[in-house]
Amino acid sequence: MSTTSLTERYVQEVVRRVPADQRDDMADELRTTIADTIEARNSADTDAGPRAEAGPRTEAGPRTDAVERAVLTEMGDPIRQAARYAGRPLALIGAEFYPAYVRLVTLLLSTVLPVVTVITVLLDIADDRGLGSAIGAGIGTVVVVGGQMIAWPTLVFALVERGRGRNGLKAAGTRPWTPDDLPEPRRQDTSSARARVSVIWHALLAGAIVWQHVTEPYRASGAGRTGEHMQILDPGLWSGWIWPVLAGLTGLVIVETVRIATRGWTVRTAGWYAAAQAAVTLPLAWLLHHQALLDQDFLTDFNRDWTAPNAFYDAVALIVLVTGAASTVRRFRSARG
Repeated sequence: MSTTSLTERYVQEVVRRVPADQRDDMADELRTTIADTIEARNSADTDAGPRAEAGPRTEAGPRTDAVERAVLTEMGDPIRQAARYAGRPLALIGAEFYPAYVRLVTLLLSTVLPVVTVITVLLDIADDRGLGSAIGAGIGTVVVVGGQMIAWPTLVFALVERGRGRNGLKAAGTRPWTPDDLPEPRRQDTSSARARVSVIWHALLAGAIVWQHVTEPYRASGAGRTGEHMQILDPGLWSGWIWPVLAGLTGLVIVETVRIATRGWTVRTAGWYAAAQAAVTLPLAWLLHHQALLDQDFLTDFNRDWTAPNAFYDAVALIVLVTGAASTVRRFRSARG
């Protein structure tokens, strides 16, 4: 394993946990600190050795790697190092337990919670309670179960942290951090083009909603209404439901633009993306389920004698929900690296 690879993996693990505007300076400082420490150790080893034996070193590479590993081991877990650099106190849960706590909560929210939510939604659908009930059950599961998955580990770790001083406890089931715990190098972010496409798509979609309301582009061809101009979406939506959708689309454009400017996702921007996506996805799914999105006069003229089955609208609503949830999960995964 090369020195550059090991050091860069350590630096990546540290700086991705600090504010985006501090990452470049902090990465340079950390690389310099590590390189200077390694050089000082190597120089000390050279000066301490017998000069008579100071011939050509065939093991300079392996020795440098060993010194690098020793330096990184002494610097400690990247989560703890990031907290120290960012000046964030780890008060409720101390520095020794905090890395294990973060990894446990992340594991629960990213693996267990989605499984529980999907099972709850499928059970509601299997009981013929309707898509609306299933959506409500899914949202309730995310809020309640997700809250429990955060609250209980926090309480347990906090109690253990409080009792550690009295009982001399150490982090149970843990071992000292070593460079072997570093993940594999991360792939370079190549999603800027997709982000630009997303900005254009959401902007066009918001513009199309306003355009069809202002211009009424559809011309009826049915008996008695030939040539009449109609909107495609239900005009009644402008009294309420359309506004959170437009606000959500605007929010998605803003958040994706910020992502392009900062060249990456953070947990904060992913959270704002999730809020904006929910403002778009949830109203659309509800309107589709209740068949209230499209103008009924437009549907009557366009479909003539054909009527779409209820299952069609339910399926489209479910696709909208799954697509929105999947895109939100991808943003949070990108933020975590």
